[in-house]
Amino acid sequence: MEKIRFDDIDALQKHVSQEFGEFGQPVEISQQMIDRFAEITGDHQWIHIDVERAKKESPFKTTIAHGFLTLSLLPLLSAQGKATYQVVGHGNAVNYGSDKLRFLSPVPAGSQVHARSRLVSAEAGPKGTRIETEVAVHVVGSDRPAILYGMIVLYQGKVG
Repeated sequence: MEKIRFDDIDALQKHVSQEFGEFGQPVEISQQMIDRFAEITGDHQWIHIDVERAKKESPFKTTIAHGFLTLSLLPLLSAQGKATYQVVGHGNAVNYGSDKLRFLSPVPAGSQVHARSRLVSAEAGPKGTRIETEVAVHVVGSDRPAILYGMIVLYQGKVG
């Protein structure tokens, strides 16, 4: 895997692409995971936690994961990804925000999800290097993404 310094903008920009990379390893979304997320967040909407009602009333005929649960798995999904490069030499990497977040299709309980990404931009700024990546999370076997997320990370140099 190619290692690129966080402030080497030219080297980073060589990885900007319209095409997504390969999918990483899948992660199962269990009903227990969904229930635990509901407890932590207080979001107890029946479509997520009531298995029997979902079988009868949900258009999906099963419970589905909270969108934000699936989104919160990005660090795990990214760690299992198949990146071709690694950003190195920074002191810290800060979640700087998002330009786009779309929940496009449901994630049924018991399904597996995996993610792939593409580098959208790398720009030097007064606070560090701003890198935008678009991440697509899919239910394994589905062509349509469950989530499209434009993630922005600010990489800053080491202090001292």
